[in-house]
Amino acid sequence: MTSYPSPNFGERRGGVRPSLIVIHYTAMASFSGARQRLCDPSVEVSAHWLISEVGHAEPLVDEAHRAWHAGAGAWAGITDVNSHSIGIELANSGAQPFAEPQMAALEVVLATTMARWNIPPHRVIGHSDMAPVRKSDPGPRFDWRRLALRGLSVWPQACSAGRPGDFITDAQRFGYAASAGDVLLAAFRLRFRPWARGPLDSTDAALAADLAARYPVDAASLQA
Repeated sequence: MTSYPSPNFGERRGGVRPSLIVIHYTAMASFSGARQRLCDPSVEVSAHWLISEVGHAEPLVDEAHRAWHAGAGAWAGITDVNSHSIGIELANSGAQPFAEPQMAALEVVLATTMARWNIPPHRVIGHSDMAPVRKSDPGPRFDWRRLALRGLSVWPQACSAGRPGDFITDAQRFGYAASAGDVLLAAFRLRFRPWARGPLDSTDAALAADLAARYPVDAASLQA
């Protein structure tokens, strides 16, 4: 992998190493169309990886560089997410299931990238996690639990310690940035309970409490 076709990248600010992986969908009709866009200098967007529906994984930007995939947002105290992350785009319109070959290829890319940069599973997030007001990808059809079962992300378990009044605090302890309660709830459910409807409930609270207890944001993560 010595050729990276996208010109849309820069240096990671402050010389930081990537400590996050952000998963996206392209929201475009085809892999080829998404590839063209991510490599178009006039558009100024890119990602490190683009994975097709049939499982072709193409590196577009060297992981050592800062790709332009995340935009405005924050996670675990990090506001320059582009400098701190690897971006993976999945060719998907947002209205269809993710194909098995694509998910299998994603698992390989995640495993190798996490090992290369020593990124733990709880630092693999969705675009909607770090930009909940603007973004909804990779969306409700994405199988986060599948990744968690393979040690490539995390999945919460309900615990008796969760209280609805603590939901916002617990969600922020896990990594979500300060937002209105309804915004946080929508982002949290999009990832962990996409079938849930109605107001905040005890299950939401219990799941957030479990994530906050097991994967709390630490001081080393609180960097701009």
